[in-house]
Amino acid sequence: MEAADLSAAAEALALQVDLLQLPPEIPAPGAPALSVVLDRLFAHWLTLPDTVALVGCLVQKAKASGGGGGGGAAGAAVGPGSAMLPSMMMQGGAAVPPLSPRSPRLSRRPSGVGTGGQSNRSASPLRPATARAVKEVIPQFYFQDGRPPTYELKKQCIAIVDQLFAGHSNGLRIQEFRLVTRELCKLPSFFTTVLFGKIDKENTGFVTRDAFIDFWLNSNMVTMDVATQVFIILKQKNQDFLTKEDFKPVLRDLLDNHPGLEFLKSTPEFQERYAETVVYRIFYCLSRIGGGHLTLRELKRGNLIDGLRHADDEEDINKVLKYFSYEHFYVIYCKFWELDTDHDFFIDKENLIKYGNHALTYRIVDRIFSEVPRKFTSKVEGKMGYEDFVHFILSEEDKSSEPSQEYWFRCIDVDGNGILTHNELQFFFEEQLHRMECMAQEPVLFEDILCQLIDMIGPENETFFTLKDFRRCKLSGHFFNILFNLNKFMAFEARDPFLIRQMREEPSLTDWDRFARREYIRLAMEEDGEDASNASGDVWDESLESPF
Repeated sequence: MEAADLSAAAEALALQVDLLQLPPEIPAPGAPALSVVLDRLFAHWLTLPDTVALVGCLVQKAKASGGGGGGGAAGAAVGPGSAMLPSMMMQGGAAVPPLSPRSPRLSRRPSGVGTGGQSNRSASPLRPATARAVKEVIPQFYFQDGRPPTYELKKQCIAIVDQLFAGHSNGLRIQEFRLVTRELCKLPSFFTTVLFGKIDKENTGFVTRDAFIDFWLNSNMVTMDVATQVFIILKQKNQDFLTKEDFKPVLRDLLDNHPGLEFLKSTPEFQERYAETVVYRIFYCLSRIGGGHLTLRELKRGNLIDGLRHADDEEDINKVLKYFSYEHFYVIYCKFWELDTDHDFFIDKENLIKYGNHALTYRIVDRIFSEVPRKFTSKVEGKMGYEDFVHFILSEEDKSSEPSQEYWFRCIDVDGNGILTHNELQFFFEEQLHRMECMAQEPVLFEDILCQLIDMIGPENETFFTLKDFRRCKLSGHFFNILFNLNKFMAFEARDPFLIRQMREEPSLTDWDRFARREYIRLAMEEDGEDASNASGDVWDESLESPF
């Protein structure tokens, strides 16, 4: 009886072999036949505990139905067997691949898998018990208007705003708003005017609490870096760059409120010249693209933010060597005034050739006035304006800076192909050699100079020099001086002990910083001498004879 029941159950289950979904390919030569593989799988399935329990259940049902070996028992056996076998085999076998934690398509399983719409994967005897893969959630890392402030940051900001605006129901005036600029916005105080104007769009003369929160907090300004904040505050609407005009409100605020510049209020014309010079220096150092535009990327790469903070914290403006030193402005303007003999505020070739006690060669001056290194802004043919002179003197007195390297590289690159050949170097050195002979100096052959230049720069290819070669070398200034500045060439050859000691004692200073300090002392002594001889204690009364 029992043997007959087992035989009936085996026949019923054997009908479901096709549900194993084994590949229908013909096995490779030497591989076991498909029927042998099926027999082995079937035999393995019969030995599983759940299968033994299932067969036992079928035997008990066969006995209870009357023990006949007929089709009733067999039919009863086939029903449950055909329902349970495919479910277990489909879920426990390889027919359902594992979910990929990074694939959105497979992040959800079909709701119909398993009995009753729920998965029985954990109950399958053919699947090891493993934890369900968890979908990896990548947090948002880009926000078009800046990262939104956290709840805590927003709460702290509102608390400070309420404190600063307390008792001012109508809003804060511009002088009262200075504390908000410095303490809450963490910006230099001389950004107050331009920031106030950005918020007070209707020119009411007041900034209310709600208007400030809308601009600073709701537009996510509070979470931006300082460079981005400065860029957004200064730039005009619908522009993605800064112009020189955008800096004027900041310089005006600086001149009106910085204690180190208070003495200039009596001479408004020189206030304007100081502001212009600072802006020209900013664009000279930071604007790599040119065209009078300063991008956010250039602003972030530069050191302007450090200079702005230093100027706000330091009462002595002359200690702020980055851009804002009044002594630096004084040197630049006086040098321009000395060369501009007719005081029409333009310089021609004959004027510039006198710079530095006739240090430059005619050939390099010709290249400058050909506007090769930089187009003049004077709009007068053959004339250099004040802005053009600022670029020239900064390049001349600190040839190790990147803007200066680009300036002089373009001058020497006669054919404009981006490399300096030996012939181009020889062309400019020929005049140097002639001047040395006229001064009874021992002439130096160009071949010897060329070996010295190659050893000095160490170019990747010794047959020419590229701008990249100068970027890697700290002696690039001497390279250019050898070619067209005789005075500095001779000083370098003599190894001036004073300059060497100065560089050793103050390595943080640039060549421009050292030059400006020396020249300011010289000019101040000359000014004091003139005042003493004229029995006058007011240097500003000499405006007709000097720039001040």
